[in-house]
Amino acid sequence: MLIVHVYVHVKPEFVEAFRQATLENARNSVQEPGIARFDVIQRLDDPTRFVLVEVYRTPEDPARHKETAHYQKWRDTVAEMMAEPRHSVKYANVFPDDEGWG
Repeated sequence: MLIVHVYVHVKPEFVEAFRQATLENARNSVQEPGIARFDVIQRLDDPTRFVLVEVYRTPEDPARHKETAHYQKWRDTVAEMMAEPRHSVKYANVFPDDEGWG
């Protein structure tokens, strides 16, 4: 598993529009065979900040995700909503593990 946390800071006037566009993307993303999980989380103390938690089955699946029409629509829709460029951090799954031991 490859876990990616995407950190997003949205302009205040676009919070609801960003949220709606991102929920649409997430609903489509979880239908992809290479995505095990796709969470959209929003900070309680600063609603302009979101984290997308994307769990991919293989290292190749993020690239496949970026080729989908729903991702490209999301990317283009939210581009001007960002207060700063989004960034991501990649993680390896430790527990539970892929072998079912955890």
